[in-house]
Amino acid sequence: MRNESDPSLQAMGPVEAARQLSINDRLAMIELIDDGMRAGASGTPIVADLFSNLWDLVNVTVAGSKIDRLKPKSGQNGFRTLEIISEDGDNLGRLNMLYLKKPMPCYYLVYVEVAAPYRRKGLGNRVLIHFREFLEAKGAMGILDNIIPENDPTFDIYSKQAWESVENIIGDAMEDAGAHYMVYIPYRYRNRDVREAVLRLVHHLQRKRDAIDMRDNQEMVRRTIAEFRDLYAALLAYFDEDILNGASTPLMRFMFTRFMTKLVSFRRRIASLLGYTGGDSLEQFVLTPEIGRLPIQSYAPQELAGDTLQVNGQKEVWAALPEDLKNNPAGHIEALANYQRPSLMTWQAERGTTPQEALTLADMMDLGFDPTRLKEIAIDGQVHIFERIQARQVPELEKKKQLLEAISREMPMERVRNAKLNVNPPLLVIQDRGNAYVLRKKVEGVHWEEALEQLQSVQSLKALNATARVDRLIVSSVSEALKRVSDRLGVKKGGLPGLLTCFVSWNMKANQPRLTIDFSTTSLEGLWFS
Repeated sequence: MRNESDPSLQAMGPVEAARQLSINDRLAMIELIDDGMRAGASGTPIVADLFSNLWDLVNVTVAGSKIDRLKPKSGQNGFRTLEIISEDGDNLGRLNMLYLKKPMPCYYLVYVEVAAPYRRKGLGNRVLIHFREFLEAKGAMGILDNIIPENDPTFDIYSKQAWESVENIIGDAMEDAGAHYMVYIPYRYRNRDVREAVLRLVHHLQRKRDAIDMRDNQEMVRRTIAEFRDLYAALLAYFDEDILNGASTPLMRFMFTRFMTKLVSFRRRIASLLGYTGGDSLEQFVLTPEIGRLPIQSYAPQELAGDTLQVNGQKEVWAALPEDLKNNPAGHIEALANYQRPSLMTWQAERGTTPQEALTLADMMDLGFDPTRLKEIAIDGQVHIFERIQARQVPELEKKKQLLEAISREMPMERVRNAKLNVNPPLLVIQDRGNAYVLRKKVEGVHWEEALEQLQSVQSLKALNATARVDRLIVSSVSEALKRVSDRLGVKKGGLPGLLTCFVSWNMKANQPRLTIDFSTTSLEGLWFS
């Protein structure tokens, strides 16, 4: 990967720079563009530059791949990596494992990953063959937790490589019913009784599982940040000519906005990772001034997106929308006022800015979220919210809608810790420019996690929280609501947070929770699932 300061890239225009980018760089840039935007857009410059003969190139690259020799002592925190490298030096995938000395020499296979464009081409199988040869050469046992679903075509990839279920060796002595351990017994141990050693090994893994997950998280964070840096450098190279000329094209703004959206999303997600300490913090990632000043543009240029307009939902709601919005949904919606969520209002007040001022990529980096994702619009005198999601998320949205309808039907008068349980289903879904815009009514509430952030960071709310412990009330109420839905509708609770978004009652103008307080208890006024 060339560094963005490489002189050979500075004089190149976009087309020349694209030809110099590695196949992984080009594929990473293409992943910033949704499948929905690619249809009918083959004549646009970026597609022509990046897609030209790309999949033929992928096949050639895979055919010329090789397994990088494992260096057992080169890993950090005991982690070792076996990589698939192309003839040009690009990384196509990797096997991640942890060496365990006790109770016997063993390599715990954390997971095998193959980059998305190179899957279904036999690379994963080749890595496992090489790993088996490595275990034989070391005389070490292999062990893994097979999390592949039984209906997945790759479920038997390990058994085909002579891995066997640990129950075949130790019987029913497993303590962790959720684990699906498999072992590879090297030839030197084939005629020995290894039951006791394997049993001790499994117990050891179960005791050390948190530590293993912590180390794995740290390695994943470190590597992902490196990939973000490489992708940023690739974008700088591709748009080098525009940057040097001080230009700000729609395509350039769109691509860097997509990059920033993924970056800040990753930053939020790693904050809750087990064992993540911030040693590879994204706070170290600094945007160049030219990029930081770019206005946020979260929808694709018309020539890239093509004609993709689709509308689903209540016809009367669509009929009530402004004609300008119907003619140019993405452009009109993105020009609406940003939803004034508490964290955004606090940020604006601290900087003395107004909601009317245009926001930049540097602002997004500072906020830690995309402030343009939620927009406000008045329809027939009532305020509604447009939420921007990626077009590929629409099928998941339909599942959510069906679940919300079931909650409304089966739990119409439900109260959770005295709080009324409500639903706020989508009224309309408009697909345009590679995005989907979901219309809902605006409720007097905020996302429960944002409510917690406000209670723990806003000075005026800290005193209230210390007295009334509102944060505990919010957590317990949301948890109880999810449990009720799980029990009543027969939906696994673990999957509900991914489907349902929970809002808690909140006074938006005063920026404080809406509570019902009586002599015996304190409760939220309401909860909303959307």
